[in-house]
Amino acid sequence: MEQIAENRCFGGRQLRYRHRSQVLDCDMTFSLYLPPQARTGPVPLVWWLSGLTCTDENFVTKAGAQRCAAQLGLAIVAPDTSPRGDNVPDDPEGAYDLGLGAGFYVNATRAPWDRHYRMYDYVLQELPALLAKHDALDSSRASICGHSMGGHGALVMALRNPERFRSVSAFAPICSPLNCPWGEKALGAYLGPDRDTWRAYDTTQLLAESERHLPLLVDQGGADDFLEEQLRTPLLQAAAAAAGYPATIRLQAGYDHSYFFIASFIGEHLAFHAGHLG
Repeated sequence: MEQIAENRCFGGRQLRYRHRSQVLDCDMTFSLYLPPQARTGPVPLVWWLSGLTCTDENFVTKAGAQRCAAQLGLAIVAPDTSPRGDNVPDDPEGAYDLGLGAGFYVNATRAPWDRHYRMYDYVLQELPALLAKHDALDSSRASICGHSMGGHGALVMALRNPERFRSVSAFAPICSPLNCPWGEKALGAYLGPDRDTWRAYDTTQLLAESERHLPLLVDQGGADDFLEEQLRTPLLQAAAAAAGYPATIRLQAGYDHSYFFIASFIGEHLAFHAGHLG
């Protein structure tokens, strides 16, 4: 890992790194916040997965999470949302919901995407292996959260790998890619037309199959323009109820899909995770 930036922040350190990813076959960047408590010993880690069009820096500069993380003694890692580089394929029409900035946290199986678009393995395997070498982190104590496409990614990662995380939360997640235009476009391209292969990346399907229940918190803005067509939060509520999964799913009246929404409740989410990481 090559450190490319460092800023003092609430007594801690906001860092940015570049490294060569073997899984994605390209150079990648990620951001890491270390709270002041990391100076005296390893601290637990919260993963943050961002949404469509984002990089590793959106959350770092807009969410205001460092103040809470410093108070709670939590490190936060924010990966990028897709592979990057001149040789990495993008949406042929230049749309925002496929290709660069839209990795959907899946392992693509269809050309031309399958060479680079393996964000599931990158977040679950390659990047944790790099962070395990960092003396300031206790990677055995980890939770995961995210927003929109990243909320989808966080829920999928946690439900498929409950032994890896102590808790999971999401802001305005894409709850069922099987049942929304964003999901149908991305999973159709990355995985192909067989919708049965999409089920492994659909939270509503995974809830029905889950045998181990993690603490789960979801916040959804009531004024979110994407709620009805793309996010489909009622499907998540119905799936959790049918599966008997003890999820806390809250509708926050008046809030939209923006980082103003995330900034308003990120403290509650980090406190939620800290309660399970102690």
